[in-house]
Amino acid sequence: MTFTNEQITVMDSIIARYPRERSAIMPLLHYVQSISGYVTPEGIEKIAEKLELATAEVTAVSTFYTQYKNKPVGDYHVGVCVNTLCAVMGGDAIYETVTEHLGIGNHETTSDGKVSIERIECNAACDYAPVVMVNWEFYDNQTPQSVKDLVDGARAGNPPAPTRGPKTLRTWKENSAVLAGLSDGLSGEGVAAGEPSKLGLKISKEKK
Repeated sequence: MTFTNEQITVMDSIIARYPRERSAIMPLLHYVQSISGYVTPEGIEKIAEKLELATAEVTAVSTFYTQYKNKPVGDYHVGVCVNTLCAVMGGDAIYETVTEHLGIGNHETTSDGKVSIERIECNAACDYAPVVMVNWEFYDNQTPQSVKDLVDGARAGNPPAPTRGPKTLRTWKENSAVLAGLSDGLSGEGVAAGEPSKLGLKISKEKK
């Protein structure tokens, strides 16, 4: 792939945020994903060139963090938490149901390119177990049927809104741009921390 002048300008603006240029590796990787849908070899080479690093250094970061993908994923990438709490609360049943429903397995994508699935070890939202994330947006207190409805809506181009966060679920590429630090103007929408997340704080205040 060849990067446009506009894309190079965006890369430069991302790098300019950091006192040490190499600190821009992670947002630049997200930006490459927002363009291509995954971290391409050309993207790694361009990041290395811009930051004056070896491609091996950029590759090391892209392969360490699971948010970066080395092949295309669906427009809606579904992460089903199967760690202990979510699993016993229904995460395993959700994963089995949705993979059978879609006819795909872990790290696979539907033939129409709309939905991909990943087993996630923790979505960091145990107070809402079982939790599913789509393009890193939260879907709390899920059931096998609700996730079937979620992926069906995504394939039809009309996914339900996340439980917390923006009122509209954005695509994988669009949310990758947000993770790169490019604002979509939706940061003020929806609920951020719900009541279950604040329960510990509430109890501690009552016991003072």
